[in-house]
Amino acid sequence: MSFVNLLLFPLRCFIHKDFHDVVDRMSLLNKLLFMMVHLVDKLNLWHRLPVFLGLLYLAARRHLHQEYNLINVGKKPTDVTSNRAVGKYNDPFNEGGGSEFPFFGRNMMPVDQHEKLKNPDPMVVATKLLARRKFIDTGKQFNMIAASWIQFMIHDWIDHLEDTQQIELRAPEEVKSECPLKSFKFFKTQQTPTGLCDIKTGHLNMRTPQWDGSAIYGSNAQVSKKVRTFKYGKLKLSENGLLEQDENGKIISGDVRNTWAGLLSLQALFVQEHNLVCDTLKKEYPELKDEDLYRHAKLVTSAVIAKIHTIDWTVELLNTDTLLAGMRANWYGLLGKKFKDTFGHVGGSILGGFVGMKKPEDHGVPYSLTEEFTSVYRMHQLLPDTLQLRNIDATPGLNKSLPLTNEILMEDLIGGKGTENLSRIGFTKQMVSMGHQASGALELWNYPVWMRDLIAQDVDGTDRPHHIDLAALEIYRDRERSVARYNEFRRRMLQIPISKWEDLTDDEEVIKTLHEVYGDDVEKLDLLVGMSAEKKIKGFAISETAFFIFLIMASRRLEADKFFTSYYNDETYTKKGLEWVNTTESLKDVLDRHYPEMTEKWMNSNSAFSVWDSSPEPHNPIPLYFRVPRT
Repeated sequence: MSFVNLLLFPLRCFIHKDFHDVVDRMSLLNKLLFMMVHLVDKLNLWHRLPVFLGLLYLAARRHLHQEYNLINVGKKPTDVTSNRAVGKYNDPFNEGGGSEFPFFGRNMMPVDQHEKLKNPDPMVVATKLLARRKFIDTGKQFNMIAASWIQFMIHDWIDHLEDTQQIELRAPEEVKSECPLKSFKFFKTQQTPTGLCDIKTGHLNMRTPQWDGSAIYGSNAQVSKKVRTFKYGKLKLSENGLLEQDENGKIISGDVRNTWAGLLSLQALFVQEHNLVCDTLKKEYPELKDEDLYRHAKLVTSAVIAKIHTIDWTVELLNTDTLLAGMRANWYGLLGKKFKDTFGHVGGSILGGFVGMKKPEDHGVPYSLTEEFTSVYRMHQLLPDTLQLRNIDATPGLNKSLPLTNEILMEDLIGGKGTENLSRIGFTKQMVSMGHQASGALELWNYPVWMRDLIAQDVDGTDRPHHIDLAALEIYRDRERSVARYNEFRRRMLQIPISKWEDLTDDEEVIKTLHEVYGDDVEKLDLLVGMSAEKKIKGFAISETAFFIFLIMASRRLEADKFFTSYYNDETYTKKGLEWVNTTESLKDVLDRHYPEMTEKWMNSNSAFSVWDSSPEPHNPIPLYFRVPRT
């Protein structure tokens, strides 16, 4: 035993037994940071601390995750060329970082579950614990634009490469009568040799994992070429402001797989944004040719998307003063926007934020998005059963509310049928309707039943012949990809595990059903189920377990990308382009540029991501860092 461990030995009784080994291996600084974090966790206190103290806790926890929860998978790709159009050379430490077909990384070592893929059966889990009984919404906090936005991001970041071998799941007799599909087939996730000793195989990502706007630009040169007009740098867009369609009626966009009307609307909006940036840059710099206009506009639009996600969408998802301060600190630093606008980036990532740092930071691990990140972004409960269409010709009522005209089934808004219906609805009515409708809550018994009989698509947008039970498939995928189950997941993220079902929830019906499905073995609990059952922090739409993956990966997406750090300058973006990004603060700003009457007429809320007829947050005279969380 080292001298430091001997000195700290009396404190071992304070530390949860599951962390003794990992703490023994920590440096002295990390031991002290862990002690602080662990004490706060035991008291369940961090989210109740004054904002500045809460930020200190999150900074300490993020540092620990950067030390112990970033794991490389696979060797560097060697067949890359310097071309931002397909995501390459974003990371100066790793020439393939951000390119198409990188390995998914890890936030923890894989936990092999191949002997437990059907224990308990995924269709039993989906039927007894996930399937929607009655729609549960998020109140006024989160709307259907917010639900669409996260799919817009997923189509930028992640999609596993599949094998050609098919698997079939069959519903066990105990739930067969309740399953929309009695059996379904799907492709295995492809296993690829990594060339490493500790993790021998991994999975490849078909999308470029950095914030490069893949959902509208594509993840490879072939798609990028297809979406361009090759005139003044612009992208293809139909006259009605929606995505253009090819001769076969398929939409033309950077990513066309598994779309629905909400995602298509956001893709179209940001094609408009790109094209307007092109017009603005052409006017400011008439000497710029098509390729330069395209390249600069792509950088600007991708940065606008990243900024909206960081300081607008995430702030509504995690609706607390501490996270408002934390997410703005990621972009602007603790010194804030006014200081940064006046004096530029000063004082490193803490004072000046990640954006504009002198050089990227990857903490010694090549950038990737991770298997665990994929798992905590399973958010299909956000989707309702119907979209409530609003009468935009009516006079707005109290808080700019609008009457319903009719409801349309979500099944009629996905795939090719969704493209047709969106053309009939129109962009404005679709966006306003989504703005006025609350999303679903990430809870048990709230997974859309219509997604248990779903037509999946290939990468070209072609429907597959086999329907899938997506709820059951998501349970299977985590196990297949060796993602730790809920309790082990928490341990490896330095979170105190549960020892009995009552630690997870006080809902007696949930506890009874967990016993039915998993018996008394809390170690069997699937990650998606645990996150859905977990008691949520006031203001959080997601679980704390998911949030701590967000904590590390949200920072990493910015700090490891040279286009948000060392290349975030006038030379790369142009002076006008950088001004465009710096003056955009929200999705509302983007909507106002293209549909100036929309938010003025129909949006009463502070953010385009909260329900539009909600009351705006009142002004709080107390400086943000000195506020105490609302109880």
